[in-house]
Amino acid sequence: MAKANLKRSKKTRRNVAEGIVSVNASFNNTHIVVSDNEWKVLTWATGWSSWFKGAREATPYAAQITSENACGKAKTMHGMEKARVFVKWIWAWREQAIRWIINSWIELISIFDITPVPHNWCRKKKIRKP
Repeated sequence: MAKANLKRSKKTRRNVAEGIVSVNASFNNTHIVVSDNEWKVLTWATGWSSWFKGAREATPYAAQITSENACGKAKTMHGMEKARVFVKWIWAWREQAIRWIINSWIELISIFDITPVPHNWCRKKKIRKP
C-alpha cells in the first residue's frame, strides 16, 4: 500500500480585521475558538490550555482567563479588531467570557445565543395500568 502524503501546510499569520468568536461554556470546561469569517480557525483556548485542571476548569474565572488568552492571541497575532460572538450553554461562564472579549479591545458586532433548545419535549411515560 502507498503511504498518504501527511505533510502539514505551513502556518501563516493572516491579518483578519473581522472574525468570529465561538464560546462553548459547559459544566465541565470552557472552549473558545477564534476564526475568520469563513470559519477557518485562527486561535483557540480551553480551560486546560489556560492551566486550570479538574473542577477549576468549570468556573467563571477560568472562562475569563481562557477568553483573555484566545482573544489576546487573535488581537496580537492576527490583528483582529471586530468580532461576532456565538455563545452556547451556561449563563455565568459565558457572561464572564464576553466581558473579557470586550476588555481585550475587540469590538463586538453582534452576540448570538446558539444554545440548543428542544421544540417538543420528551415523550411522556406510559400510564401504569392498575
